Amino acid sequence: MDYQTITLDITDGLAVLTLNRPDKMNALSAQMRAEITHAMRDAGARARAVVMTGAGRAFCTGQDLGDAGGSPDLERVLRDEYVPMLETITNCPVPTIAAVNGPAAGAGANLALSADVVIATESAYFLQVFTRIGLIPDAGGTWFMPRQMGMAKAMGASLFADRITARQADDWGMIWEAVADDAFEAQWRKRAEYLATGPTKAFTRVKQSIRDTYAHTLAEQLEIEAHLQGECGKSRDFQEGVMAFLQKRPASFEGR
Repeated sequence: MDYQTITLDITDGLAVLTLNRPDKMNALSAQMRAEITHAMRDAGARARAVVMTGAGRAFCTGQDLGDAGGSPDLERVLRDEYVPMLETITNCPVPTIAAVNGPAAGAGANLALSADVVIATESAYFLQVFTRIGLIPDAGGTWFMPRQMGMAKAMGASLFADRITARQADDWGMIWEAVADDAFEAQWRKRAEYLATGPTKAFTRVKQSIRDTYAHTLAEQLEIEAHLQGECGKSRDFQEGVMAFLQKRPASFEGR
């Protein structure tokens, strides 16, 4: 696909997907949603870690309200365009990072929360703006927020539509970390490179076990852990990790 609204760079096992409509603060158009879906599938097949970030001063300010014109069929847009995009991100076989470089509002906030790890610059903020225009949080917001920040904070964020600073989001457990603006890119690249050179099979199974945990009883989860750990124990990366530990050297993981 010839991307018009995003860019995708894959280098040394690390894919960086950049939302690239800076003049629109990276608001989500139908074309952008299709391109994100395509790029995430491609990156998941070819890279060992994927980063989503934004060009310019915003990460993503949500739905482009001028894209559909008139009165769009929101139910159709969500089912046909958002669901495939979000499922592609959450089902990506390798770790994903949202590097939130600026405001993340509406569906843009929930696009960020769909990643495995969220790293935000301290000047960024998250905003569930929906009730200001008579809507409810969508793009997975009603699923992601209670799990990542708790029911009380999720309810307040949704009803009051207050800005949540990156530092608040960090303190509340909504994101992994908030980073000083001048250290932001170096930090997310450091984290991403760690994932892109790590034990990919183990990372994939971490994603699977953590994301599915709320659907299982403790007994079921213990059985799943045993099964997935058995698979990891047969990998070349496990053998390399043990040898590196015994030899007191850094491990050189191949992702196999």
